Amino acid sequence: MSKFLTEFKEFAMKGNVIDMAVGVIIGGAFGKIVSSLVDNVLMPVLGMITGGLDFSSLDVKVGDATLKYGIFLQNVIDFLIIAFCIFLMIKGINKLMHKKKQEEAPAPAEPSAQEKLLAEIRDLLKQQQK
Repeated sequence: MSKFLTEFKEFAMKGNVIDMAVGVIIGGAFGKIVSSLVDNVLMPVLGMITGGLDFSSLDVKVGDATLKYGIFLQNVIDFLIIAFCIFLMIKGINKLMHKKKQEEAPAPAEPSAQEKLLAEIRDLLKQQQK
């Protein structure tokens, strides 16, 4: 049992797991913000453009079942906005990371004294062969 707890502790304390947990929490909060944006800003404007159509009330009855496809449309719009925002975020982060890697690229190491001496010997041998 002790070995199991030790393994679990090692797993839970890895940086990736903690980063993922933070991402899930921030993603949940971000999802609420986007849902509010869609429900309270975009859909009313879209409703005005479409002549006062309320997407959340769109439904169709099939027998005894009611298919609420308007709510589904709102959720699809939520998803597309969240996916687009995440795409922009990842694109920006990748751009920053690429720029940082270029700045951190080490300069080529200067040849050692032995390599310099060997290069001189090589040059002298080339001159003698001419």
